[in-house]
Amino acid sequence: MSAPQLLVHEKKDTVGVVVVEGLKAGTDMLCVVTHDNSAFHLTSKMDVPIGHKVALADIKAGDTIWKYGQDIGIAKADIAKGEHVHVHNAKTKRW
Repeated sequence: MSAPQLLVHEKKDTVGVVVVEGLKAGTDMLCVVTHDNSAFHLTSKMDVPIGHKVALADIKAGDTIWKYGQDIGIAKADIAKGEHVHVHNAKTKRW
Protein backbone atom coordinates (compact mmCIF):
# COMPACT_ATOMS: atom_id res chain seq x y z
CA MET A 1 0.00 0.00 0.00
CA SER A 2 1.30 3.48 -0.80
CA ALA A 3 1.45 6.17 1.88
CA PRO A 4 -1.94 7.59 2.87
CA GLN A 5 -2.84 11.25 2.44
CA LEU A 6 -5.60 11.15 5.08
CA LEU A 7 -5.79 9.37 8.44
CA VAL A 8 -9.02 8.47 10.20
CA HIS A 9 -8.94 7.11 13.73
CA GLU A 10 -12.29 5.36 14.21
CA LYS A 11 -15.03 4.09 11.88
CA LYS A 12 -17.56 6.48 13.47
CA ASP A 13 -15.42 9.55 12.68
CA THR A 14 -16.91 12.08 10.26
CA VAL A 15 -13.56 13.78 9.55
CA GLY A 16 -10.02 12.65 8.79
CA VAL A 17 -6.69 14.48 9.07
CA VAL A 18 -4.50 15.40 6.09
CA VAL A 19 -0.98 13.99 6.64
CA VAL A 20 0.81 15.32 3.53
CA GLU A 21 1.98 18.78 2.47
CA GLY A 22 0.28 20.53 -0.44
CA LEU A 23 -2.94 18.51 -0.78
CA LYS A 24 -4.77 19.93 -3.80
CA ALA A 25 -8.44 19.97 -4.75
CA GLY A 26 -9.28 17.00 -6.94
CA THR A 27 -6.77 14.64 -5.27
CA ASP A 28 -7.98 11.04 -5.00
CA MET A 29 -6.76 10.50 -1.44
CA LEU A 30 -5.80 7.16 0.02
CA CYS A 31 -7.44 7.20 3.46
CA VAL A 32 -6.49 4.76 6.22
CA VAL A 33 -8.52 4.00 9.38
CA THR A 34 -5.87 3.52 12.07
CA HIS A 35 -8.17 1.52 14.38
CA ASP A 36 -8.31 -1.47 12.00
CA ASN A 37 -5.87 -0.49 9.20
CA SER A 38 -8.68 -0.54 6.62
CA ALA A 39 -8.47 1.81 3.64
CA PHE A 40 -10.76 3.72 1.30
CA HIS A 41 -10.52 6.54 -1.24
CA LEU A 42 -12.00 10.04 -1.07
CA THR A 43 -11.61 12.99 -3.43
CA SER A 44 -10.61 16.29 -1.86
CA LYS A 45 -12.86 19.13 -3.02
CA MET A 46 -10.46 21.82 -1.77
CA ASP A 47 -6.79 22.49 -1.16
CA VAL A 48 -6.27 21.45 2.48
CA PRO A 49 -3.18 22.17 4.62
CA ILE A 50 -1.37 19.38 6.44
CA GLY A 51 -2.91 18.73 9.87
CA HIS A 52 -6.34 20.03 8.85
CA LYS A 53 -9.55 18.03 8.62
CA VAL A 54 -11.59 16.81 5.63
CA ALA A 55 -15.24 15.71 5.82
CA LEU A 56 -15.70 11.99 5.18
CA ALA A 57 -19.42 12.40 4.47
CA ASP A 58 -21.86 15.27 4.11
CA ILE A 59 -22.22 17.06 7.46
CA LYS A 60 -25.24 19.30 8.03
CA ALA A 61 -25.17 22.56 10.01
CA GLY A 62 -25.77 21.67 13.66
CA ASP A 63 -24.39 18.12 13.33
CA THR A 64 -21.77 16.83 15.76
CA ILE A 65 -18.31 16.38 14.23
CA TRP A 66 -16.50 13.17 15.23
CA LYS A 67 -12.71 12.70 15.33
CA TYR A 68 -10.72 10.12 17.33
CA GLY A 69 -14.11 8.53 18.08
CA GLN A 70 -14.87 11.68 20.13
CA ASP A 71 -17.25 14.61 19.79
CA ILE A 72 -14.94 17.49 18.80
CA GLY A 73 -17.55 20.12 17.99
CA ILE A 74 -20.45 21.20 15.83
CA ALA A 75 -20.82 22.20 12.20
CA LYS A 76 -21.62 25.93 11.81
CA ALA A 77 -22.59 25.39 8.15
CA ASP A 78 -23.28 22.52 5.79
CA ILE A 79 -20.03 20.76 4.87
CA ALA A 80 -19.91 18.52 1.80
CA LYS A 81 -17.99 15.25 1.65
CA GLY A 82 -14.38 16.04 0.70
CA GLU A 83 -14.45 19.65 1.93
CA HIS A 84 -12.03 21.32 4.35
CA VAL A 85 -13.34 21.35 7.95
CA HIS A 86 -11.90 24.20 10.02
CA VAL A 87 -12.86 27.35 11.95
CA HIS A 88 -14.88 28.73 9.02
CA ASN A 89 -17.44 25.91 9.25
CA ALA A 90 -16.91 24.18 12.63
CA LYS A 91 -16.64 25.20 16.28
CA THR A 92 -16.35 23.72 19.74
CA LYS A 93 -19.53 23.17 21.74
CA ARG A 94 -17.86 24.66 24.83
CA TRP A 95 -18.41 28.30 23.84
